[in-house]
Amino acid sequence: MDLVHPLHGLDTRPWSSLSHAYGSAEDVPDLLRALTGADADVADEALSELYGSVLHQGTVYAASREAVPFLVGIAAAGHRTADILTLLGGMAESEDEYGVALGTVRAAVADWLPLLLPLLSSPDPGVRRTTAWAVSHTRATEIVLPALCARWDEESEPSARAEVLAGIARLDPQGGAVAAAAVLDPSQPAEVRMAAVFASLDAGVPWTEAMHTTMLALLPADSLSSDLDLERGEPLAAVVEALLTRGLRAERKMAFALVEAALHDSRAEVRGEGLWAADRACVLSRSAPRHLVWNLRAAAVDDEAVVDMASLLGRLGSAAAPAADILAPLAGRNLDQDDDHADRALAALVGVVPSQAAPLLAAGLGQRPRALDAAAGFRSAADSAFSYSGELLDAVRNRLSRPESLSGNEPWQLTNLLAGWGAKAAPALPELCAGLLHLPGQSAQVIASVAADCAPADRARAVTSLRAAAEQGVLPAAKALHDLDGELAPLLRCLDQNLGRGSGQLREAALIAGSLGTRGAALAPALRAALRGQDGDTTHALDTDTALAEALWSVAGDADGVVAVLESVFARAEGNPWSRWSVVRAARAAALLGPAGRPLTARLEAALADGTQAPAAVRALAAVAEPALLDRTALAEAALRSAEQDADPMGACDALEALGPDALTDDHLSRLAALADGDARIICSGVEDRIIDRDEALRKRARALLSAFMDAAAP
Repeated sequence: MDLVHPLHGLDTRPWSSLSHAYGSAEDVPDLLRALTGADADVADEALSELYGSVLHQGTVYAASREAVPFLVGIAAAGHRTADILTLLGGMAESEDEYGVALGTVRAAVADWLPLLLPLLSSPDPGVRRTTAWAVSHTRATEIVLPALCARWDEESEPSARAEVLAGIARLDPQGGAVAAAAVLDPSQPAEVRMAAVFASLDAGVPWTEAMHTTMLALLPADSLSSDLDLERGEPLAAVVEALLTRGLRAERKMAFALVEAALHDSRAEVRGEGLWAADRACVLSRSAPRHLVWNLRAAAVDDEAVVDMASLLGRLGSAAAPAADILAPLAGRNLDQDDDHADRALAALVGVVPSQAAPLLAAGLGQRPRALDAAAGFRSAADSAFSYSGELLDAVRNRLSRPESLSGNEPWQLTNLLAGWGAKAAPALPELCAGLLHLPGQSAQVIASVAADCAPADRARAVTSLRAAAEQGVLPAAKALHDLDGELAPLLRCLDQNLGRGSGQLREAALIAGSLGTRGAALAPALRAALRGQDGDTTHALDTDTALAEALWSVAGDADGVVAVLESVFARAEGNPWSRWSVVRAARAAALLGPAGRPLTARLEAALADGTQAPAAVRALAAVAEPALLDRTALAEAALRSAEQDADPMGACDALEALGPDALTDDHLSRLAALADGDARIICSGVEDRIIDRDEALRKRARALLSAFMDAAAP
């Protein structure tokens, strides 16, 4: 490559026929030219656009491969070298490739190592550092490792030396551990010692007292994190995670010891890093809350510290009860004013001691949006409602009586609180009925649940209001009226209207129709007509088709028509990762068909390979397939894998229950026991505020399932 003219041949490449994240790559040549220009602002913008197009959120494309030689030439010629090396390293690191074979872009970067490796000797330590990171991601060990080892012997600048060690460990973990052991002592620069800790962990070296002492001596460690390794932006939390994921009791104990030491440190910045590490530990380890909650309490030295840890304490729920006394004073402050810190503390108290939070929320309702949201969405492992409080009921009624003052999600939040209280919320029926036409989706079902066990006069008021709304075509009101009083005609009329409109409520109407069973037989023509009007392979279209098919089976038992629709859903979803849950819903619908769904067996068997789809496919196969041809042990294996991968753990438990204890081997029972009582959390992803709750619910479910299986096996 001509380094004087690094863009030679740029216009001969077929850019317009190549693609990147935003479609045609015809804009790439101009972006590459801008990188070599004198206008720094234009070059900055071009670099940003290249990150968005050829390395979009970690994904690489055909255009990425084609851009590599020119990016290498630009970097080697001295134009924004460190920045472009970071881009090249990210492209080499990527394992998410779209439109090209796996490893293609990484191989393209590796092809140009003869131009990249000399940059390890650049006079600029920033370039040396970034080069070490980038070339190590090519995985070209035979070429890169000797160059990095030679650089390790020569490099003196701390941050560059640390990145060279990280690169060696990436390519040769055991060799990296040997190098790391020699640089853990206090005479070495902090950046190098931090890299040595991670190199040792990555090689699987047992956590030693020397490593423990080094880690504590490096605190506060955030300034030592590499901006090239974003997953380790919080070094203490990353070390704790690495130790916990080893699954060894001794190293779990050492991880907790690191967190405890940080939380008890006299320096606020170290306590802050300890809090992040405690948060990570509690998400990964089921025993962490019990071990760390008293240390969290000790670290709450002022209001700022309480606010910082409020979110974690709230997510720990009742396990954080020992820390309730540090939340309560701040949670009860300025209840008649906007106070974000007090709101955060009260939101945490909602999860920790609901009964203590309820009167405070009543006093501050309208001023405490976070706390209201926490109470409205309140769920524990038992899925119980938020604590009832007469003061809170009065405050909710007062807010609902002034609908003009409500904003955002507040109508849903207030009505959800009432729904959890059942008949205790009966005094709020006037406000709920008054808001029925304005907020039908929020109010109707709440009215039904609240009035179900009320006095006759209250129940009659609810029925009258729901009937009036149903007569105006309000589907939620017609559904609630049916649930409360059994009136079918208004619901059938509303469903027929909604099915005929093909509106945005079509799926909802189908789901309600399906719940009626044969009592909804009159809806069969409307359901068939709605199916004929459906088209497309979006998630919404697929899910609506499934709901319509399920409803048609429920009301009319039309097996052939339903099987045809579900076959179409499976076919349209095939190969589309965004349609994963659409396949799950179709499989659940297939399970309802029993043997009539046997033509779908091949589709269901194909779904077993996907962890998300496997549990629903297992349940469906258990229901539809020829029993003599069913390998129930293999199905149990697929379900367990789904749980262990955090794909659909609760669905996996349902699938195992459907299969029964005879399908499980001793190994399966041992793995189910790990789901129930192992220290590692199974659910580690999803909405942050729900991870711990969902894992505790899974734990309870797995324990019940294991107990039932063991009882069944007992003589």
